[in-house]
Amino acid sequence: MTPGHEVAGIIAEVGDRVRGWTVGERVAVGWFGGSCGHCAFCRDGDVVHCPERKVPGLSYPGGWAQSITVPADALARIPDGLDPFDAAVFGCAGVTCFNAVRKAGTRTGGRVAVFGLGGLGHLAVQFAARLGYETVAIARGADREELARGLGARHYIDSTRRAPGAALADLGGADHVVCTASSTEALDELATGLRAHGRLTLVGVDDGSLCLPVGRLVSQGLSVTGHLTGSARDTEEAMAFAVTNGVRPMIERMPLREAGEAVSRLRSAAPRFRVVLDPAQV
Repeated sequence: MTPGHEVAGIIAEVGDRVRGWTVGERVAVGWFGGSCGHCAFCRDGDVVHCPERKVPGLSYPGGWAQSITVPADALARIPDGLDPFDAAVFGCAGVTCFNAVRKAGTRTGGRVAVFGLGGLGHLAVQFAARLGYETVAIARGADREELARGLGARHYIDSTRRAPGAALADLGGADHVVCTASSTEALDELATGLRAHGRLTLVGVDDGSLCLPVGRLVSQGLSVTGHLTGSARDTEEAMAFAVTNGVRPMIERMPLREAGEAVSRLRSAAPRFRVVLDPAQV
């Protein structure tokens, strides 16, 4: 199986029964790679949770190739003004962070904290700031503060110097904490930084477990939710918002033939922050 579920390209062919798409259009495909179209979730518009949903690179050959064939309902149009190398990232990381922030129901002008400043977190900080929230970035090390503030964070918390939940509490607490780091280890303490009726949204995950005091959840009316990507239409909205508000991923381009090296760099956390493979680069 060919991997790759963040893809951008140009339509080269359309199937005989495909309507609404034409050769030459710029499109992106993300983690959502198609759905059945007839189950209760699809009929309710929640195609991401279709039991028969498809994922490029898992359900069919993915985007680490010069061409890819996908269901038409997986396509998202790339707007003018967005480079295809940036657009590819919006198919999963971009739309995931966009939806996680905008659909949380945070009050206008509320405080949103982003835990982790990596491939997901650097996008979540930008979205939270551009959506008008008082944004707090939480990451390891003082060296990332300048970057966090440049992305739009009003506050920065170095988690190597201070427990992030306690630091958030000193700021007055957060209405929403978006956890983009792929670790559950710090979540118990992190949740202490939520205000009453605050929400903790898990985006980055590992195989760990979540352990929170039930009394705190009940007495403060807290919510803990998981969030999974978005539909093709959500991806279009994320890209349109990005063009209007200047949100862009930080990427490194590498030739497709160096995919193995790209994976090695990812495993060592070397890129800042996402690698996009170029099949045309020699």
